[in-house]
Amino acid sequence: MTPHGALETPAFIFCATKGAIKGLTMEEMRLAQTQIILANTFHLLLSPGPDIVQNLGGLAKMAGWGGPTLTDSGGYQIFSMGYGSVSEEIKGTRRFPGAKSHVKIHEEGAEFRACHTGEKIFLTPERSTDIQRKIGADLIVAFDECTPYHVERAYTEEALRRSHRWEKRSLTHFKKLEKEPAGNQPPQHPQALYGVVQGGVYEDLRRESCDFVNQEDFFGHAIGGSLGENKTQMQEVVGLTRGLLRNDRPVHLLGIGRIDDIFHGVALGIDTFDCVHPTRIARHGGALVKAKERARCVGAASQREHIPLHNSIFCGDATAIEEDCACVTCQHYSRGYVHHLLKNKEMLGPILIARHNVYFMNALMADIRQAIPAGTLAQVREKWLGYA
Repeated sequence: MTPHGALETPAFIFCATKGAIKGLTMEEMRLAQTQIILANTFHLLLSPGPDIVQNLGGLAKMAGWGGPTLTDSGGYQIFSMGYGSVSEEIKGTRRFPGAKSHVKIHEEGAEFRACHTGEKIFLTPERSTDIQRKIGADLIVAFDECTPYHVERAYTEEALRRSHRWEKRSLTHFKKLEKEPAGNQPPQHPQALYGVVQGGVYEDLRRESCDFVNQEDFFGHAIGGSLGENKTQMQEVVGLTRGLLRNDRPVHLLGIGRIDDIFHGVALGIDTFDCVHPTRIARHGGALVKAKERARCVGAASQREHIPLHNSIFCGDATAIEEDCACVTCQHYSRGYVHHLLKNKEMLGPILIARHNVYFMNALMADIRQAIPAGTLAQVREKWLGYA
């Protein structure tokens, strides 16, 4: 239970990076049975600013959402601005070793340059916690440094220890803020703080980081950092890390959330996932479908979890994206129509796919939640992925 409502797990958290889901209203997100959204602390710091978010009633009210919310710490930007994204790590398209970072890291915190204005921004654990307090998310994350795969072990170890010191400072400041009155600002609701596990691909460093968060007074744990150079290594690192974490606290997997990743994580006992994947691929014409339909359209051997509706094979296709789907798009529009919209660069095309993809992910998670107590997770996995 959060101050903005209950959250049933396992759950998928949709990325409203700047306080909005690209292409969809919050009313549409609710109609698609969405439980929780995530916003990016760094981006909301840049615009509109945490004071404005607070004066507009906090993230949930400002965005017209009203439900549970999560914010990251801004520490991820140390990684993405310096070295590229987690997806680039997994896809093998990360920047080459020696690429210049746009971030300066000190013991006190991390210094950025805002890409649009050139403004110098200095984030510390205390400031990150203050910003998340003003944003008003229900679940917030301690400040850390996310190191990339290609840096040397010595730097990964140095960053790990620094992250632990930063996270401890985040926790100390968080507890201090809990005791302080809100003053002239709107009253704040209780928040819950997650500690982040780092350590890259090194087993001993992951163990050290798990020991750290297990012993500190965090509400939950978030598995972060570089997870390897490919999906196999990523799953190994996630499996190792989850196995070392306490079972009496919720566990979140940061930035990972494709269908196979979710089934792998759920089997390990991971509670929540976040990823931009469902709405991002929608903007490029990708519609998520279950295994049977995917095999029919793109072949059983394909590693894709979606069908590319911009492809010519869908021209004139009168069927829905998925005939057994109850989303608004599938109930009222055909693949052929969506293909026409994409071909002519009509903005409605990606919007209709995004509506479907959000509903698809929520239906997937609901199916998984029912399967766990019933002991039918393998059958559900085969239904959605095509293999048990």
